[in-house]
Amino acid sequence: MKKFLSAALAAAMAFSLVACGSTPSSSAGSAPASEGTSAPASASEGASATGGVFKIGGIGPTTGGAATYGNAVKNGAQIAVDEINAKGGIQFELNFQDDENDVEKAVNAYNTLKDWGMQVLLGTVTTQPCLSVAPEAAADNMFLLTPSASNVDVIAEDNAFQVCFTDPNQGIASADYIADNGLATKIAIIYDSSDAYSKGIRDKFVEEAGTKGLEVVADEAFTADSKTDFSVQVQKAKDAGAELVFLPIYYNEANLIIQEMDKQGYDALIFGCDGLDGLLTIEGADLSLFEGVMLLTPFVADADDEATQAFVTKYQEQYGEIPNQFAADAYDGVYAILAAIEQSGATADMDASTLCDALKGAMTQITVDGLTGEGMKWAATGEVNKAPRAMKIQNGAYTAM
Repeated sequence: MKKFLSAALAAAMAFSLVACGSTPSSSAGSAPASEGTSAPASASEGASATGGVFKIGGIGPTTGGAATYGNAVKNGAQIAVDEINAKGGIQFELNFQDDENDVEKAVNAYNTLKDWGMQVLLGTVTTQPCLSVAPEAAADNMFLLTPSASNVDVIAEDNAFQVCFTDPNQGIASADYIADNGLATKIAIIYDSSDAYSKGIRDKFVEEAGTKGLEVVADEAFTADSKTDFSVQVQKAKDAGAELVFLPIYYNEANLIIQEMDKQGYDALIFGCDGLDGLLTIEGADLSLFEGVMLLTPFVADADDEATQAFVTKYQEQYGEIPNQFAADAYDGVYAILAAIEQSGATADMDASTLCDALKGAMTQITVDGLTGEGMKWAATGEVNKAPRAMKIQNGAYTAM
């Protein structure tokens, strides 16, 4: 079992408040992408003409309460696949299965994809299902690259890698940003103690807050069985005088908490992590309540670099909405797979296990300049090294801080 990176990596993940200015590219030594495209350039296009198709499986919620995440990953990955296939050379086929953010359905989806002939798994999208699928992939020696499942246990084995930040690094970076920018000193936390994603971020946030002079004056938990009424948690945060409420949770529960804060007349800052990226997609929600909400993200859709704007334009044209960070992570994930294939010289006729051996060795050798970070590199632990950014909701849109 691999060990996750030390605090040195977390320290290296300093915030980048300036949008990436270069066009995305992949693999060490690769040429820049051609003008006018958001696609990362191929490092060795001549080595990619294998005459076959690599089968990429995807798993995530395309229906249900977390559908915003799964559909974004599916759409972002499909855009990347279409761009790559249009170039010739390496060809991909994407088969994306709905798991409804359910553990058992995720394992069933994995088995369905195996029967289809999956060679690489891009997923799963959410953490709890990924924690169930990851051991299956490890037993099969199936290469797994999750765009958004951030718990460190997801990448416990050497076949697994992440495009997103790990939970500990999100918790550390959040505390650092709040302290370093003087946002508040008295903090309330409301988190889901039954969810590995939420608890993982919360635990590291509390640890880091103590070293940064932040006082956690309220630390309130809920579970999957008690996530419809947050009046008690909000009241305790208000009574404790918390100036900022930290929400390391998903957007549906955050919406209910924000509504309760408004009901109680509790005017505190709100800060969250990537799980809050989806607030603006909630049907029928009062978007005015989300004004000023801050969150960490590796991707900001209003960044003015050419690669981001080309991707946003294409996504809007094809899917009728602005992409979130999950779409961008998936897009970068497909290009990371491409870079690893090129680096390793893998061919589409390899079985999944042989391909996995080739790709997991190549992942520590590639560098990807993508939508979610410049110079992204992967350690043997499976963790990605890239800088997060802070984003705020202003005038009903996500805006870089």
